[in-house]
Amino acid sequence: MTIYERAMEMIADGFRVGLGSGRAASAFVRLLGERLRAGRLRIQGVPTSEATAGLAREVGIPLVALADAGELDITVDGADEVDPRLDLIKGYGRALVREKIVAASSKRLVILVGEEKLVERLGSRGKLPVEVVPFALPLCQRRLMKLGMRPFAYEENGKLFRTDNGNHILDCGIAPIPDAAALDCDLNLIPGVVGTGLFIGMADEVLIGTGDDFRQVEERRRKL
Repeated sequence: MTIYERAMEMIADGFRVGLGSGRAASAFVRLLGERLRAGRLRIQGVPTSEATAGLAREVGIPLVALADAGELDITVDGADEVDPRLDLIKGYGRALVREKIVAASSKRLVILVGEEKLVERLGSRGKLPVEVVPFALPLCQRRLMKLGMRPFAYEENGKLFRTDNGNHILDCGIAPIPDAAALDCDLNLIPGVVGTGLFIGMADEVLIGTGDDFRQVEERRRKL
C-alpha cells in the first residue's frame, strides 16, 4: 500500500475534500479521480491552486468553491519539511496561502511526504517562502532582513512571479528556526505579508512513504 492509497482509505462517500498542490498532492488527486471514475465514491473537491483545479477537472473530480463548501471533512496535501511535532514548512510549490486557508477550513489535515522531508528543526533545508502584496515588496524585504533572513523575490522567465492571488513570493534564506511559532507571529506582523510557509499546529496526521513508490508507510499523529 502506498501513502496515496492509505490516504484514500480516509475518504468516505459524500466527503468535501481539500485538494493540495505539488507532486505528492497531485499523485493523490490522480488516484482519487480513478476511484471516482470507477464509481466507488462521490465527493466534492476544493482545490488549493489553479494548477490543482485543472488537474482535478482533467481526472473527473467535481469541484466546489470554498465559499459554498463550508467546513471540509479532510484535506490531503504535501509538505516541504516536517518536524517531530508535525509542524510544517510548505510553499515551495507557490500555493502556500490557499493551502493554509483550505487546511484551516478542514476538520482534518493529512500530509503526504517522503522520508527526505523529515527534519529535526524547521528551516533545515534553508528556505522559507513568504507571500507578500506587490506594493509592500520593498518594505517586506527590509523587515525580513532585519529579522536575520535573506529574502529573494522569486522569478519565472525573468519576471517577478505572481501567485494565484496576484501576489509575490519572497524565498527567505534561513537557518534552522529555534522557535517557529514565534517567528510566524513576527512575520505576520509585517505590513504586506499575506502568509508564510510555516504551518504550526495544523497537521493532524503525516503519512511518510519509503521504498519503491512509497509502498512502505509510516503514520504519525499529532499528540494532543
